[in-house]
Amino acid sequence: MSSLNTLRRRVLGDSSSEPSRASSPNPTFKDKHGEHVTLVSTSKLKQLSSKRSKRRQWLVFSLGGLFGVIIAAFFAQQHDVINLEGLMDMNLDSLLEAIPAGIVKDAKDITRHERETVNYDSFAVGLHLQSQGVKARHPVIMIPGVISTGLESWGTEEVSRQYFRKRLWGSWSMMRALVLDKASWKRHIMLNKSTGLDPPGIKLRAAQGFDAADFFITGYWIWSKLLENLATMGYDPSNAFTAAYDWRLSCGKLELRDHYFTRLKAHIETGFRTSGEKVVLISHSMGSQVLFYFLHWVEAEGYGGGGPDWVDTFVDSWINISGSMLGALKGYPAVLSGEMKDTAHLNAFAVYGLERFLAKHERVELFRSMPGTSSMLPIGGNAVWGNKTFAPDDSKNQTVSYGTFINFKESNSTQSPANLTVDESHSYLMKNSDTWYREQVQSTYSYGVAHSRAEVERNGKDPRKWMNPLETRLPLAPRLKVYCFYGVGKPTERSYWYREDRDHTSKLNVTIDTALSYGEIDRGVVMGEGDGTVPLLSNGYMCAKGWRMNRYNPAGVTIKVYEMPHEPDRFSPRGGPNTGDHVDILGRASLNDLILRVAGGKGNHVEENYVSNIREYSEKVKIYDD
Repeated sequence: MSSLNTLRRRVLGDSSSEPSRASSPNPTFKDKHGEHVTLVSTSKLKQLSSKRSKRRQWLVFSLGGLFGVIIAAFFAQQHDVINLEGLMDMNLDSLLEAIPAGIVKDAKDITRHERETVNYDSFAVGLHLQSQGVKARHPVIMIPGVISTGLESWGTEEVSRQYFRKRLWGSWSMMRALVLDKASWKRHIMLNKSTGLDPPGIKLRAAQGFDAADFFITGYWIWSKLLENLATMGYDPSNAFTAAYDWRLSCGKLELRDHYFTRLKAHIETGFRTSGEKVVLISHSMGSQVLFYFLHWVEAEGYGGGGPDWVDTFVDSWINISGSMLGALKGYPAVLSGEMKDTAHLNAFAVYGLERFLAKHERVELFRSMPGTSSMLPIGGNAVWGNKTFAPDDSKNQTVSYGTFINFKESNSTQSPANLTVDESHSYLMKNSDTWYREQVQSTYSYGVAHSRAEVERNGKDPRKWMNPLETRLPLAPRLKVYCFYGVGKPTERSYWYREDRDHTSKLNVTIDTALSYGEIDRGVVMGEGDGTVPLLSNGYMCAKGWRMNRYNPAGVTIKVYEMPHEPDRFSPRGGPNTGDHVDILGRASLNDLILRVAGGKGNHVEENYVSNIREYSEKVKIYDD
């Protein structure tokens, strides 16, 4: 793997984002003279040349193809054609010499421009705010999303010694272990099906500190850009902390095994007592669900025991970034058939390679063995996601409603019944799952809706419901502020078309119908609105409507929504500073502006910004206030 990294550095250098057009609105506030000031002036951002020669476009495709061949060879694991040992020993100097000199020169030119942009942009947002007198005020604690925290082995049994303190999730060590010893990697990464904890002799734990989530693998940043900007404001390990966690575990098991919520409570209290300021909590994706659970746990008698005033005493603001508050629909096909759009849209050669390496039934077993990921199954049922003829986010020209979530072109057996709504799909999944998975989900989570305030109050005593914002309420913390920042305008999985799996070698009953494409259906997948991973209704409903209802927010916690349109730079692999992608948004300039302003005590200047139809959709959701 070091050879591949050497090749990447020699040819392209470290990949990074280019700036994109600055057409989306940046946050503004009034200075002491009453004049409007834009937080990040796009004139300060260097722009790459807007014209790209055909030669450079061909360069991207050529090098992409080259590296695709290398990666495909690497993952082939000596099957049929490729000898892995030969690949690992290949002479990279000879390979570079085989690439035309002009192509290498163009690659280096592009890389140089990208580096100049990144070197400027990395700290630009924080430096700009610093120049306007904004500095670190509130201690900051960050809660990462699903799969973005690295997991490292601490086992000392013979089977684990070769991996001691190596990351088996979130590093190149993971890739090497997965390729060279797949069975051992699976044995380490999968939890015990009965207990939802470590298998005997295995000990995987979440990496800690900023390194736990700043990069997923070398070159693929997650939180690093935000950390750079926080540092320019005066943040360091004394007033900022990453609360990494083992995302495979359910919340109850997180506390049982790792004492995660006890430690999170202690960090918040310490931040408050050492600074004299209340804490700002920043969560992303599934991290927002974990934090919502914590807000119940920390106050509950017999759990955190902080009492009803704890949140109001210690927490200033919750910044909810791309929070999957009502789940992510793509999580359903992952546990049903080991698929999603990313696999459904692969070509035949790639599908063959993937199936040979990690078959669908293996992926299903893998996903189901991680109880934490099942929190991402859709919440709210038909009331939120629609019925057989209607969904709140249906468009006028749509031929088939999103309300039928799982569809079958041929409905003629128990394996392929009539088209299913979200409620029916959940029942179908439970019926067609192993007993251990069904019991695990039903004892850990609840996906329904509470239709009265009395029911919400009762649910506050049931930990199964603490992750569900439609069955429980926000804390009784009238001084708390909740900021919902998320991207919109990127096609996101909304419903699926399935068929019976007639492959005699398959161990599954159904599979996405990848041969089906017409109208809105693209190879068995129907796309809707969202940030590319989480649908708009999940990102936005609670912020735009749910938490503005007395039932779910009786204390009148302040809620502010700031939507960011997905406006990617076409030449940047990560979308550039105006991306609205679910993960890449963490590097977005305007998002960093907003976060730093809240952390610096200027959150009152943030004004709401809607660019989608979320308020219109929210009014169509079948949930009404008391």
